[in-house]
Amino acid sequence: MEKIPLTKSGHGRLEAELKKLKSTDRPAIIQAIAEARELGDLSENAEYHAAREKQSFIEGRIKELEGILSLAEVIDISSLSGSIKFGATVTLYLDEADKEVEYQVVGEAEADLENQLLNINSPLARALIGKEEGDEVEVRTPGGTKSYEVIKITYK
Repeated sequence: MEKIPLTKSGHGRLEAELKKLKSTDRPAIIQAIAEARELGDLSENAEYHAAREKQSFIEGRIKELEGILSLAEVIDISSLSGSIKFGATVTLYLDEADKEVEYQVVGEAEADLENQLLNINSPLARALIGKEEGDEVEVRTPGGTKSYEVIKITYK
């Protein structure tokens, strides 16, 4: 099977989530199911069905995280430098919005755009790979073409 690239911090976040799911969320949902069973008829018991659905989600996420972590290849980005590659934190100037944005290029398993963690397989990240400070990048999006200028590249 193919290795899954993760940053050290991303690996830590996934391990912490797995630990929380196993030590806190799983026991809590088991308790909620037990309490819902005590209420009687399970066929019309909304609390029971909601708890079972949540349990299914938790168990699925635990399996997903265990799979990711078993295939993880943690990449030490502190020793990297130069052009944009996996792990780079990139400051970009977005021409159309006249503002700067900052993203870290990470693996798919740890990507989270709300926290500026950009999936390495995204169109923007693919366009940025190999670029240097001062380079301009154009990315085609469903909303049209966007132009970026690479302001700064760091590995932290």
